[in-house]
Amino acid sequence: MLKIALFGFVLIGMFSTSVFAEPTLELHVSSEKIKALDSIWVSGKITDVSEFKPIKLRVIGPDGALIFAPQVAIGENGEFKKLLNPPIPSFSQGTYLITASHEDSEITASTQFTVTTQELPRNSIPETAQQEMEINETPIISSGINLSADAINGSDVISIKGNTSFRGSDITIIVNSPGGNLVTIAQVTPRINGNFDAEIKTGGPMWKEDGMYKITANQGSASEHKESIQVEIKDGVVVPEFGVIASLVLAISIISIIIVSAKSKLAILPRF
Repeated sequence: MLKIALFGFVLIGMFSTSVFAEPTLELHVSSEKIKALDSIWVSGKITDVSEFKPIKLRVIGPDGALIFAPQVAIGENGEFKKLLNPPIPSFSQGTYLITASHEDSEITASTQFTVTTQELPRNSIPETAQQEMEINETPIISSGINLSADAINGSDVISIKGNTSFRGSDITIIVNSPGGNLVTIAQVTPRINGNFDAEIKTGGPMWKEDGMYKITANQGSASEHKESIQVEIKDGVVVPEFGVIASLVLAISIISIIIVSAKSKLAILPRF
């Protein structure tokens, strides 16, 4: 009987360890120090939680403000990873705190990184390099962004698509009304190939004006990359551009009306 009881306690202990194991959470950054326009990888691993629920990351800036709050999917073996691109216009100098949490666990992990400006003294740079830097300091006047909009006639959704040659930071999309008022603002991250897309929903009090709405994509610390397009809105929905097919249909209709009118006039002319 004693052996059976001891065996039972061992089984219960093994069962308790496997079922009621405490979750663990790890959090790391790819670099402890970065520059203002650098991106940084945040990665980690969590155990004994539901993999169908995401990891909640929070990035707190040097001034205590919340900079990012993304939700990251959990992959194989409980691992997760997220690339943080610098906000517009860039990371501010100082130390950033990153925390990670999960709905199924009370454990919170944290780590941090510091943003610095590591510039070499000008007198330590060779003269040829100084000349090259002075040349490169001249701003390049180039949009760097291709932008297009697509929507169905009468739709309340505008699909924005584009491509950028500068993949180091997010793109800010701004919509202004015909009167110049700010309607909405969104931020998207370009993919590895530079492509990006977003959806803008129309309607509501901010879209009450009829006319051409200006959609602008800005990127860079001083909006070095910038492109704008216009979309016509009437009664809160999209009015597509007057296309070639529509023009042909209208032209044929006008010609048909002219021919019918001419025949009618000939029919009523008196015969001599």
